[in-house]
Amino acid sequence: MGGIVVNLLIMGPPGAGKGTQAEALIKELNITHISTGDMFRKAIKEGTEMGKKAKEYMDKGELVPDSVVVGMVKERLLQPDCENGFLLDGFPRNVTQAEVLDETLDSMGLKLNGVINITVPREKIIVRLTGRRICRSCGASYHVLFNKPAIEGRCNACGGELYQRSDDNEMAVINRLEVYEAHTQPLINYYSERGLLKNINGDQDIKKVLEDILLSLNIR
Repeated sequence: MGGIVVNLLIMGPPGAGKGTQAEALIKELNITHISTGDMFRKAIKEGTEMGKKAKEYMDKGELVPDSVVVGMVKERLLQPDCENGFLLDGFPRNVTQAEVLDETLDSMGLKLNGVINITVPREKIIVRLTGRRICRSCGASYHVLFNKPAIEGRCNACGGELYQRSDDNEMAVINRLEVYEAHTQPLINYYSERGLLKNINGDQDIKKVLEDILLSLNIR
């Protein structure tokens, strides 16, 4: 993108297509994807100090404290592959973390160019998630409406059995959405007040969603 350094944060409820857009953005802008989930798994696997601390809490089923999460994110931002820009995914999760992120970026001479918030009506998300089916053998993903297998209940790739994840039933999905909304609204307010929030309609073609994101950032 002509040497432009773009530092972004992406948000969106489960089933909004955040992962798909994150993947497209890192390719389009040639920036580094920083997913806290991936970061935790890598740190735990490698047995780093922060990884060990995070694992202690996760093993007890507790939330990893802000201090540990922020420490891991800061370490990651200092790595050379972030010099050309980054896309934060899964962090910050609350206003306290957002404030610390601002301080951290400021101390590094960096700032966010925008906060992408992908929105999809709740009823559409429920349809997206409750219709999802996963192959027990290879993990391939299908949908009863949008991406049907050739043979009902069987994976096209390996013939494995397709099943519905326990957290994809309607009650579980509604609960996940309510938790997400309760936790995320203060963050949306925080970034909106700072003029960084870009609300993007996720209920349209994948390419159109990406186009809207780039337009909101004045890149197209």
